[in-house]
Amino acid sequence: MFATLPLNALRAFESAARLLSFKAAAEELSVTPTAISHQIRSLETWLGMPLFERLPRRVRLTDAGQRLFQSLHGALLDVAQSVDSLRPQRSTTHLTISTTAAFAALWLVPRLGRFYARHPNINVRLDTHCDVIDLHQDASVDLVVRYSLDTYSNLYGLCLFDESFGVYGSPEQVALATRQPPTLISVRWHNSKLYAHGWETWCAQAGETWLIREPCIREYDEEHYALQAAIAGQGLVLASNILVSQSVASGLLVGYRPQIQIDGAGYSALCVPGRERHPPVRAFFQWVEEEARLSGHTLKNPVKLFQDRVTQN
Repeated sequence: MFATLPLNALRAFESAARLLSFKAAAEELSVTPTAISHQIRSLETWLGMPLFERLPRRVRLTDAGQRLFQSLHGALLDVAQSVDSLRPQRSTTHLTISTTAAFAALWLVPRLGRFYARHPNINVRLDTHCDVIDLHQDASVDLVVRYSLDTYSNLYGLCLFDESFGVYGSPEQVALATRQPPTLISVRWHNSKLYAHGWETWCAQAGETWLIREPCIREYDEEHYALQAAIAGQGLVLASNILVSQSVASGLLVGYRPQIQIDGAGYSALCVPGRERHPPVRAFFQWVEEEARLSGHTLKNPVKLFQDRVTQN
């Protein structure tokens, strides 16, 4: 059944497709770039179709190459996991998650103790760099938690919860805001369309005239800085109901006119199709789904998997 499969060529292709570089694949597999090129040429001849577009100084996957990479990458991950399971067990297994610094600090890290209690052998490493990672090319990251208005038809994913924004402050600042215009705390987001005109929208819905009176507005680059400023009594912050939940539960922040909420985007946990079968990734998906349900946030849509969209594309 497998006798005719060109396994060496498939391994060379997976490395070159993941790294988008014949040279980098050669370094990873300890062979020459010429050997990688030869293996891929032979695979393309065997399949009867090109897998890469050869461009000046780089290569790009064709549609056929992308389809082959998605299935092959997941299959090789399964093989690697099966082989590892036969070796003497290591004391820990590593799981690398990419997400924003704010989500890590304000939602994920405070809850990770419950994950470790259930899975003491899994060591979670958080990557909180701002750059969006291409999971099909960067195999060092197991999964991502993204906040976005977009959908991801080429990834396996779990929609966690939808987000809304409200106004929060320390108990003293909330009481004071009923008598005089407050200092407004805002976040200068890298993706402005997710936060642009947030205060204007909230004030319009609430019927507040704060913005007409030339208010004092303090801006921060990260949400957790803005929340710390609000906790310290520096004003009222327009903040995510997801990210503010721990501070509200502990009484550090309270809502100002909490019935007034404006829509945000949504959080999803995502991985390359096939990687969800990797035990640490599967364990995290199961745990984070439970945490999303227990968080008490109202969802416009129930927690759901969208792997069906992956298989249809």
